[in-house]
Amino acid sequence: MTNSPFNQEQVELLNRLLPTLTDGQRAWLSGYIAAQQGNVAGASGSIATQAVQTTSLVTENTPVASKEVTVLFGSQTGNSSGLSKKLVKKLEEQGLQVTLSSMGDFKPNGLKKIENLLIVVSTHGEGEPPDNAIPFHEFLNSKRAPKLDSLRYSVLALGDTSYEFFCQTGKDFDKRLQELGATPLVPRADCDVDFDEQAAEWMNDVLASLSTAATSAGSVTSEAVVAAVSGGESEFSRTNPFQAEVLENLNLNGRGSDRETRHVELSLEGSNLNYEPGDSLGVFPENHPRLVDELIAAMEWNADERVAVNKAGDQVSLREAILRHFEITAVTKPVVEQLAKLKPESALSALLADDSEFRKVMNSCDLLDIVQDYGLQGIPAGQFVAVLRKIPARLYSIASSSKSFPDEVHLTVRAVRYESRGRERYGVCSVHLAERIEAGDSLPIYIQHNPNFKLPENPDTPIIMVGPGTGVAPFRSFLGEREETGAEGKSWLFYGDQHFSTDFLYQTEWQRWLKDGVLTKMDVAFSRDTEQKVYVQHRMLEHSKELYQWLQEGASVYVCGDEKRMAHDVHSALATILEQEGGLTPEQAAEYLTRLQQEKRYQRDVY
Repeated sequence: MTNSPFNQEQVELLNRLLPTLTDGQRAWLSGYIAAQQGNVAGASGSIATQAVQTTSLVTENTPVASKEVTVLFGSQTGNSSGLSKKLVKKLEEQGLQVTLSSMGDFKPNGLKKIENLLIVVSTHGEGEPPDNAIPFHEFLNSKRAPKLDSLRYSVLALGDTSYEFFCQTGKDFDKRLQELGATPLVPRADCDVDFDEQAAEWMNDVLASLSTAATSAGSVTSEAVVAAVSGGESEFSRTNPFQAEVLENLNLNGRGSDRETRHVELSLEGSNLNYEPGDSLGVFPENHPRLVDELIAAMEWNADERVAVNKAGDQVSLREAILRHFEITAVTKPVVEQLAKLKPESALSALLADDSEFRKVMNSCDLLDIVQDYGLQGIPAGQFVAVLRKIPARLYSIASSSKSFPDEVHLTVRAVRYESRGRERYGVCSVHLAERIEAGDSLPIYIQHNPNFKLPENPDTPIIMVGPGTGVAPFRSFLGEREETGAEGKSWLFYGDQHFSTDFLYQTEWQRWLKDGVLTKMDVAFSRDTEQKVYVQHRMLEHSKELYQWLQEGASVYVCGDEKRMAHDVHSALATILEQEGGLTPEQAAEYLTRLQQEKRYQRDVY
């Protein structure tokens, strides 16, 4: 109704009314309108009375679905949070009353009162819920969870098919809600890293199920949702990245280090992109040219052949498509399943049937390995690339404060290189930045807002930061921000790496901040400089009494870096400190840390 004479409120009223009418009611309404236009006063009076009576009958005899909807999100990096806000906007446009909440802020005892529940949740690490979803996840799976026979719900699950437990948290919620008696509004949607289109379809299905919008407006709703989720707005986003000019690209490690850590400065001038400390930057990388050429050679393809790179059918050369558009380093189950169909005589079907063996392959091989090991030559290039997933952006914690560096954003990225099966392997984005990006080049980027990793609202709150290696990046942003705003809260940084002489990232900046009082205290752990390896968690335990005192004073704790080992070790160290210094039992210490997370005083940006 873009060109209609109705205002927005009238359009919404019509959209809610029209689909509820029978053919007879539509005909009656047409007559009523015609009578009004003909100025038939007597008739219109009686017709109007009849219309009121008819409306009363419809209201009395038709069950009215609840217009109240609760949207809960569980998010680690901000994707679920962002999608939830877009979903809320669309629901409200359809006249629904929406309550939006993080799972960490939601009071689970109120679940029994909810009739319509929409869950948007990511899966973190090896099938685990994101930090802010843990309490709600635990409640639902406990004996305290109520029967939910009157609840209607749906789940949008975000994940990554290169991980074994793809969308596990969303699957957990879906399964448990059904066990408790809830009824699915629409089926759960499990989204891979390129989630925009599927998320749009799910939103459209939810709107169709919940809303009384006109069926004729369905296509409009669909287009509106796709536009909202797919970044059709003029501002730059994940689906419309900004081409940022590279201002600096420096190696932070000293001569002799066996590590290479790049400090990359990018210009945001003209983008209108804004970020806060704790946010991340998404970077779309290119595959390594050597791997691209080896894959093309192994498949005996013509690098200049034109292939489609999207559903619209846009075509580029095969080499450019593999270099810039498709993922070739990660092996995912959906891709292998499709390749098995394209080459049924290969042993891929047998591989898929052996889950244990497939997991080994998935964790150690890239696409070139699969091609060589399973003899996939003969598959046409166009069919092959059509089953590949789009190359996903890599997220990096922002290492700068926009107040300190207006119109700039800084990254701290460690180059990943290793050898496997006689061939050198590369971290896709890290080596792209380390080897093939110079000042003056440009990178497609976007801002990923992360509401789950933010400085305290009160600038006087003490902060404890734990960030070994590149995990220190956001704390450079935190301290830069605190310096510019004049925050007076105490700050304590735990930093670690291999060697003091070659691997002390941003050493001069920390020293300056210590001198100026922006950074109150710093403890370091260089694991290869001592006979016995010392890590950040050991330094925390050495200062357990003082650290516990900071916690008692209301300090917020931030942890950034490796999720598999470091984050677990730091969590254990915090629990030990609470037990030793606070006299808590292990169960009480665990409850204390959970409470800190719920109060947003314990936040993690781990990967």
